Amino acid sequence: MVMLEVIVQNRQEAVEAEKLGADRVELVSAIQEGGLTPSFGTLKQVLGSVSIPVQVMIRPHSYDFHYTAEDMEVVREDVQAVLDLGGNGIVFGALNRDYTVNEQALTDIINMAIGLDITFHRAFDEADSQEKAYRTLAKYKLDVKRILTSGGENDCVHGKEQLGRLVRLSKQLEGPAIMPGGGLSSENIRNVHQTVGAHEYHFGKAVRINRSFRSGFDQEIIQQVKGTMETGK
Repeated sequence: MVMLEVIVQNRQEAVEAEKLGADRVELVSAIQEGGLTPSFGTLKQVLGSVSIPVQVMIRPHSYDFHYTAEDMEVVREDVQAVLDLGGNGIVFGALNRDYTVNEQALTDIINMAIGLDITFHRAFDEADSQEKAYRTLAKYKLDVKRILTSGGENDCVHGKEQLGRLVRLSKQLEGPAIMPGGGLSSENIRNVHQTVGAHEYHFGKAVRINRSFRSGFDQEIIQQVKGTMETGK
């Protein structure tokens, strides 16, 4: 089975996404800034309204992926809010100044709870070496379940060859799954999937009416995307 994850911004969108067949949602605020941590109220509403997995964006600012001690205090409080509301899925990524994975930040979060389901987000695309970053994250595979990436390129179409290499590396190391995301659409998913062969994909505005985050989901496009991912046709 190939999983479809979509971005949602509130309860209404999460309920709609589940109804239309999404397998998992990523809950964010401030999508125009690439996605930041949602409010406590939004988080509470969404977690109480859907039965599919909810991955909550934990990102205190959009400037970069380098976090100060003060930033990490905020991050830990936001993760605790997710846990307090019964959630266990978060989306997080942090880098050191040399663009290697910030293992200390990651460990701080992992130590907060047993059984966290972490998606390491597209901070991965800014890593100094994606293979090196993958091998680092593979050490935390019990908690880091997947990596959202476009293969280090602006979108998955241009990054598909690298994505394919990462998928092969993930199988070799039995590490976190590679989840392609960034620029995916109903028009290019077939081509990307045939090259990459991932088992989960992340979609944003391309599955929306008029390709806008101001609009709801396009049922026909979602069904088309799911059909293509399952059959490759």
